[in-house]
Amino acid sequence: MARVELKGLHTVNAKGRTYVYAWRGGPALPGVPGSSEFMAAYNEAIAERAVPEKGRFRTAIASYKASDAYKALCPSTKKQWSRWLDIIDAHFGELKIAQFARTTAIRPIILKWRSTYADRPRAADYGMQVLSRVISHLVQSGELAENPLTGVQRIYSVDRSEIIWTDDNLATIKAASSDELGFAFDLAAHTGLRLGDLVHLSWSNIREHEIVISTGKGRRKKRQAFIPLYDELIQLLARIPKRATTVLTSTRKRPRTADGLGTSIHDAKVAAGMSELDLHFHDLRGTAATKFYLAGLDDRVIAEILGWEEDAVRHIIRRYVGRSAATMDAIRRLNQAKAGT
Repeated sequence: MARVELKGLHTVNAKGRTYVYAWRGGPALPGVPGSSEFMAAYNEAIAERAVPEKGRFRTAIASYKASDAYKALCPSTKKQWSRWLDIIDAHFGELKIAQFARTTAIRPIILKWRSTYADRPRAADYGMQVLSRVISHLVQSGELAENPLTGVQRIYSVDRSEIIWTDDNLATIKAASSDELGFAFDLAAHTGLRLGDLVHLSWSNIREHEIVISTGKGRRKKRQAFIPLYDELIQLLARIPKRATTVLTSTRKRPRTADGLGTSIHDAKVAAGMSELDLHFHDLRGTAATKFYLAGLDDRVIAEILGWEEDAVRHIIRRYVGRSAATMDAIRRLNQAKAGT
């Protein structure tokens, strides 16, 4: 019998026997590869996979793969995401989409799946990122009201306080963004606020001399942030049109959501050809630190605003402001202090 070459088959050898599956995580195929029984089972499995049952999470994965956002991914990213989408499909595909609307029920199931990668925290976070993107796709399409993974912390952590967006980076990403998204980048670079706090920033938070906002990663870590209104920040706020109670709005003039803003940022990085750069929106906090320093704030105040250690602030200033700029700023401060005496 001629050997049959079929793409995607997954073979497992166990206890002296060979098992062939239609794909990794797919159904087992009976019979000898190439036999009529084997081919009939294979074709049936492929047909069922191509047209998943409506209402199953597998349909959301298929819909996301057909979306412009997925198609716009660079080849290397798409290769990685495709592998993870198959893994997610095999594990969650049969669940009903409606189950993802019940956060308290579905989140433990998802976290249990993540725990299987506990020995590889970066892989665990990567898988969660891909899964969250599929769920966000459902939110955008109106099939879910919210993403049950919102607020779930990453396992892998790394100190990125030394990473900042340069002026050239910001100019490139803003050229590929709408004016509304550009305001989000500028506001993050001028305030140091996290994405989740930016979408909740309202005009009422802006006082006469400072921005006062309750901020933090979680409910138990909420704190009051006081961001002085220095000249550059005042000028930026003056350019942002007041279309809602929140400062940031979408192109439809509606308040931004964390999921929507995150998706827009991802799409802008792809459009700007920056998806391969190790720059996250969160890294704009480092950019803000340098702006705070050049605006005359001392290390202690900057550390309080960003929730960093003073040593981290001093390090980033030394690295990115530059010795000459820091020296000139020190002279300016000394002159101001002398003039005030």
